[in-house]
Amino acid sequence: MPTLHRRDRRGDTPPPRTGGGEAEVLRGFLDYLRASMAAKVAGAPEPQVRSAGVPSGTNLLGLLDHLASVEGAMFLGQEVTDWQATFRAGPEDGVADVVARYERTVERANAVLDGCADLGAPLPRTRPGRPAPSVRWALVHMIEETGRHAGHADILREQIDGATGR
Repeated sequence: MPTLHRRDRRGDTPPPRTGGGEAEVLRGFLDYLRASMAAKVAGAPEPQVRSAGVPSGTNLLGLLDHLASVEGAMFLGQEVTDWQATFRAGPEDGVADVVARYERTVERANAVLDGCADLGAPLPRTRPGRPAPSVRWALVHMIEETGRHAGHADILREQIDGATGR
């Protein structure tokens, strides 16, 4: 286990201060968790970022690759045929590649959400014939999904190089 040096600690970022509206609160917390995930993976060393930190095989780079797939499926209508495969980044994908892909997907997802004024309305879908959840449900689900994996990422990153903080 690496020794944790003071320089390896990031500041613990408090939860976001958002406006009082429901959409502002939901999007504020989702963006907060998204930024935390990207920061957890950015700068993580190879090949440890791909190393399984737990018996299930979960690794830090795979978590972010998975979240990019979930964002794409939820907000952009992208089809995922093998969810387990989304937990493994390709061997040609470096840390910067996966972080950039995640950030681009989040940017595109936010563009979709910017056009959604009614949280109770169905989320716009690019795949016809499939039922769409409400915008509210999708936001809450993505907060839950991203928050759960952010907790995993906290532990995995600390195991890799001792880095802590949100």
